[in-house]
Amino acid sequence: MVRVALDTNVMAYAEGVGDAKRCRAARNLVARLPGHLVVVPAQTLGELHRVLVGKAGNAPAEARAAILSWADAFDVADSTFDALRAALDLAADHQTPIWDALILSVAADQNCRLLLSEDFQHGFTWRGVTVLNPFQTPQHALLVAVLQ
Repeated sequence: MVRVALDTNVMAYAEGVGDAKRCRAARNLVARLPGHLVVVPAQTLGELHRVLVGKAGNAPAEARAAILSWADAFDVADSTFDALRAALDLAADHQTPIWDALILSVAADQNCRLLLSEDFQHGFTWRGVTVLNPFQTPQHALLVAVLQ
């Protein structure tokens, strides 16, 4: 059973923020993911609010409704101080922005094998979590297996 974490950009595309090709791909991807295997770090939901309100121009109430829909659909994983401490190490060791590092750290704490994101180097692995760009072709074998 491969657990999968979602990064903000995948959810933002699924919400229609971005180019049409990626938005369609993200919606298709999310629809195909087995819901019981998906983890959404709480950090990504906060970032999604910022994107929906700041970039897309949605009203805060609309953004709230979208975020709560994501939380209804998938498990939400809170950030802990231990996750933050690990993220600080990741940021220092790999020059990863702290908020991205926190998302990866939470994914690792939740025993995810995959983090779907455009914000990292495709194939980067840390603490057993491999970051994959879900829009890259061909798709990684582990993601293909999850989607079957």
